[in-house]
Amino acid sequence: MEQALKAALADRKKDKLFRYRKTLESAQGPSVIVEGREYLAFCSNDYLGLANHPAVIKAFRDAANHYGVGSGASHLVCGHSQEHHLLEEALAEFTGRDRAILFSSGYMANLGTINALLDKSDAIFEDRLNHASLLDGGLLSGARFQRFLHNDCSNLESRLQKSAARRKLVVADSVFSMDGDFAPLPELAQVAQRHGAWLMADDAHGFGVLGQRGAGCSEHFSLDQTQLPVLMGTLGKALGTYGAFVAGSETLIETLIQFSRNYIYTTALPPAVAAATRVSLVLVEEESWRREKLQALISRFRQGALQLGLALMDSSTPIQPIIIGSAEKTLQVSAQLESAGILVGAIRPPTVAEGSARLRITIMAEHSEAQVDRLLSALDDCFE
Repeated sequence: MEQALKAALADRKKDKLFRYRKTLESAQGPSVIVEGREYLAFCSNDYLGLANHPAVIKAFRDAANHYGVGSGASHLVCGHSQEHHLLEEALAEFTGRDRAILFSSGYMANLGTINALLDKSDAIFEDRLNHASLLDGGLLSGARFQRFLHNDCSNLESRLQKSAARRKLVVADSVFSMDGDFAPLPELAQVAQRHGAWLMADDAHGFGVLGQRGAGCSEHFSLDQTQLPVLMGTLGKALGTYGAFVAGSETLIETLIQFSRNYIYTTALPPAVAAATRVSLVLVEEESWRREKLQALISRFRQGALQLGLALMDSSTPIQPIIIGSAEKTLQVSAQLESAGILVGAIRPPTVAEGSARLRITIMAEHSEAQVDRLLSALDDCFE
């Protein structure tokens, strides 16, 4: 075993695809301490700056004093606290759905939902650039698995027309995590409805950021529960806490409670996390200035990057990838930025396709204009 595993690791290093963990020694924020050094961070998904918000921390602390740290059991045994229940009700109301159900992570939510809804008699249709958790969920379900061309509704429709499956599920990210672009959810909903299929959206990178109130892709595109029957969102990105949820009809949520193995057989989130998330949810809705500032910073970055001639992708979201191409060159640029005191993720295969390695820059509402300008100046030095 040791020889086989060491050989695979050596190959990954040779191909410049080896990953290293950095040890964070501070809270999330525009500036962080990593292994004793301060860096300007453009690699966090804490888009609204809520992970270290005093009110969120206080809610977590108060709930931990009351409930303790661990939940002790799964939701269906004795782990479903009042804090979990209140958060599920708040998420359902916020997203305009009948009910919501909490999962311990977005990965578990996607696997658990897809596998509760489909089996070998069914078919699943996924965008080629979907998150790994969605792809894994489709493959593990046993349903006939098809990937349609990225954001190509015609390609999806031609595949649906040929399917005689019992159930058909169309799945897409609302905001694609490596490209930062939107899925055409209204068009996908129309195609799905024409062919008697259900639509599921993973709103991990849209929830809290998109929509006038921050309610995510369903608000941004004005999609109701009939048009978008399966809505998944995560809590560890714009909301700054941890976990995930699925929102939808009473029937959908009860189905997940009864049939989702990832829900049934997993210890519930700590109640303190649920309590902190309820405060985050209020801040998301009430403090719209966070989204407004975030959009202003995104525009500032894009304008500056385009002036520098950088290979930006078509994204109006906090995810701003710069395509470089080779994994080796991407690592070199990331290391050069790090030496200048700036952290930016170097994304390489297999996360993205061969030849499309990139810097994945993420912008937070807590960044300042001066910090964005510093990043642009550092990028200019890297590509001059």
